[in-house]
Amino acid sequence: MALAIATATPALAEPIQTESSDVAAVETVIESIANLADQSEFETLEKLFDDEVLVDYSSLNGAPAEIKSPQALMTEWASALPGFDRTRHDVSGIDVDVNGRLATATANVVADHWIDGQHWQVSGRYNYAFELDGAEEEGVWQVTSMTLTVTGEEGSRDVFDPAVEAANTDPAPYIQRQRTRQAVVDFLTGLEQNDMAKVNRVWAEDAVQDMPFATEGTPSRVVGREALIELYSGWPANAANPNFTDHLVIHPLKDPQMVFAEYRGRVDIIPTGREYKQTYGGLFHVNADGKITLFREYYDPRPFGYAFAIGE
Repeated sequence: MALAIATATPALAEPIQTESSDVAAVETVIESIANLADQSEFETLEKLFDDEVLVDYSSLNGAPAEIKSPQALMTEWASALPGFDRTRHDVSGIDVDVNGRLATATANVVADHWIDGQHWQVSGRYNYAFELDGAEEEGVWQVTSMTLTVTGEEGSRDVFDPAVEAANTDPAPYIQRQRTRQAVVDFLTGLEQNDMAKVNRVWAEDAVQDMPFATEGTPSRVVGREALIELYSGWPANAANPNFTDHLVIHPLKDPQMVFAEYRGRVDIIPTGREYKQTYGGLFHVNADGKITLFREYYDPRPFGYAFAIGE
């Protein structure tokens, strides 16, 4: 008996089942979508989606499936989710199938929404499609489609109206950055189009324009919307063929209500017949309503003086 015990072949341990790194990466994306949405981290969340993503929530709201850009999808989410007192998207039962550079996955979800003592919960299962973006070793998995099939619902959808209102009153940084950028673009394109109504709409009532290097005889500081409307009223009579956006670069800052913009200007000055060419740096502050409260512009005053024949 002792000999038999000593010479018996030892039992082999069960092999440990490991998942591929691609499967783990896809699982992480699915988990991150839920976590980032609950944290209102829409800038990071946007990067998890392909340039075009098919979104199908017809099981929830009856709307047909639609192809959206990541920006459009995040705008929708950012216009409602941050308005809730709290949301929680609990994802479980993730199942992934990887086939080369493509993957599919399913996951259970229970999404809870709370606001002003009200609660709404929806349960369902997501179906995802993914594509690997970039080189095999350094690529990232991005969602190309997502479909929700609702399996249960508790509470009332009446929670959405107050949430959307709250999100609009106090916009998420993602939404505020869009409004900030749009105000800058509207201002510059309004000047390009000689559309003074468009230019006039960008100013807040207490708007301030600062020109630290203003040419002698031109205002270095203008305060108030009405004063700025008056200042720019003569633009169409003085400017022909203006261009400010061909080389526009907008740099977001930590404060979502502020950006620094780099742009070049080219304008035919009608009274002098001279060409005005300039390189600008502009600091813009835009309020929650999308109106410019501060416009501080830096430029070389010498081309300005030449183009307008100042001091001649």
